[in-house]
Amino acid sequence: MRLSAWRHLSENDKLPISTSQRETMPSPVFHTIGLIGKFGDPHVAETLNQIAAHLRQRELRVLLDESSARLIPDNGLEVASRTTIGEQCDLAIIMGGDGTMLNAARSLVNYEVPILGVNLGRLGFLADVSPGEIPHSLDRVLAGQFREAHRSLLHAQVIHEGRIASETDALNDVVVHKREVARMIEVDTFLDGRFVNTYRADGLIISTPTGSTAYALAGGGPIIHPGLEAVVLVPICPHTLTHRPIVVKADCVIEVVLNAANSTQTQITCDGQVSLAIEPGDRIVIRKKDRKVRLIHPVNHDYFKLLRAKLRWGLGPDASTFP
Repeated sequence: MRLSAWRHLSENDKLPISTSQRETMPSPVFHTIGLIGKFGDPHVAETLNQIAAHLRQRELRVLLDESSARLIPDNGLEVASRTTIGEQCDLAIIMGGDGTMLNAARSLVNYEVPILGVNLGRLGFLADVSPGEIPHSLDRVLAGQFREAHRSLLHAQVIHEGRIASETDALNDVVVHKREVARMIEVDTFLDGRFVNTYRADGLIISTPTGSTAYALAGGGPIIHPGLEAVVLVPICPHTLTHRPIVVKADCVIEVVLNAANSTQTQITCDGQVSLAIEPGDRIVIRKKDRKVRLIHPVNHDYFKLLRAKLRWGLGPDASTFP
């Protein structure tokens, strides 16, 4: 396990670091920084070059993700695979939006590399440093002034005829859903081996607290604070209106069985990015992953301020700015 040799704030700390604390902080131990940009987006190039130049000026080793290297050719940087970044980097900086962060989190979680998100799109829940805050925010992180949050992931397995046919991780959610527009699917749901319900619906969302503000929220699910250890099950447009979202403990083993009578084409989508095929009679087994992703936030990160901005709480329909 990687050990942090710098003082940082956890997500539950209420107060920023004082001036006296900053003066006594040990030097950071970031020696190697990985850079990952949004796949195929040429607009990332300017920010990639800016951050890479700043890090090299500070005499830090920089590894550039292979896909990002295509965006800034002839940059003189060391190009590395995602595996090498995971094995050798002390910090990974992700440039893009929440989708890029989800992809990076799944690929780096097993290496326990902390990741910092630079938001190049709309306001994000995961990527919360704006390009205009660089290099100031980046320097503060390099100096050990940040908040670190540990977020749980889900691990999903498709069991077909008694064997694991496919498996993957998800930071936001695992969604069992139909592929045809005008049909419903029928799934039997179990928690720790106990039958819960049979859902006839457009699908079923199994979400982490991180994903509770994504598809699950659009489906009528609750917002769950990311510091909680929980999972929410949200039926998508259920045929029976009394079928409501259920919040369960994170350690539950969730099993979803696609009813053998289903004739509707069905699939699983994880984080909206990875799709797994399933057939009638297949079992989807979902557990909390044994490792968590490490997210780095600026010291002034405020989850509830972010909620107000994203969800426009307390604002009229004509409001153009956020508090």
